[in-house]
Amino acid sequence: MSQQRPIVFGVAGGTASGKTTVARNVLHAVGASTVAYLPHDAYYRDNPHLTLEERAQQNYDHPRSLENKLLVQHIKLLLDGKAVRVPVYDFTLHRRTDETVLVEPSPIILVDGILIFTRRKLRELMDIKIFVDTADDVRFIRRLKRDMEERGRSLDSVIEQYLTTVRPMHMKFVEPSKEFADIIIPHGGENKVAMEMVVSRLRELLSPLP
Repeated sequence: MSQQRPIVFGVAGGTASGKTTVARNVLHAVGASTVAYLPHDAYYRDNPHLTLEERAQQNYDHPRSLENKLLVQHIKLLLDGKAVRVPVYDFTLHRRTDETVLVEPSPIILVDGILIFTRRKLRELMDIKIFVDTADDVRFIRRLKRDMEERGRSLDSVIEQYLTTVRPMHMKFVEPSKEFADIIIPHGGENKVAMEMVVSRLRELLSPLP
């Protein structure tokens, strides 16, 4: 591993905007071995004192629903060349599991999540900030399909959550955070021209200093 400081690369955007596709494209292009991946979703707060029904009613689209201090700590540890153990979150039970994922220090620290640009201490650690911009109707359809197929949610529960918290919090927190992005990518990871530019910039930053 190079002795130069790792690059902290942040990918934000609305729910189901294509952040994961962007992240996967980066992993594929620069090599997974060069990337330490920290998904913001892994840092949802655990609420063991609440019942499953009560946990299901929590607002998971507000910045306070995530343990941002722990994420900041993990980024700083990786920057110092130390491994971290990332939580594993169960979206069907709305709880952290007893498992963790060991993430080793790497030349690129990739952080993605809908709310990562809403916290100044997180933004200040990032060298490149990308916002994935996708139409609202496309995002809703993607989220509906994902939550029903992968997270065991019912149609009614997904729609209720979207109208109650997802959309209002997007308008209040996510959309305004776009102003902090260095690059805005329309259409997400399917935007090949934008992805080529991002990957090219990352490779340039990874090149050994003269």
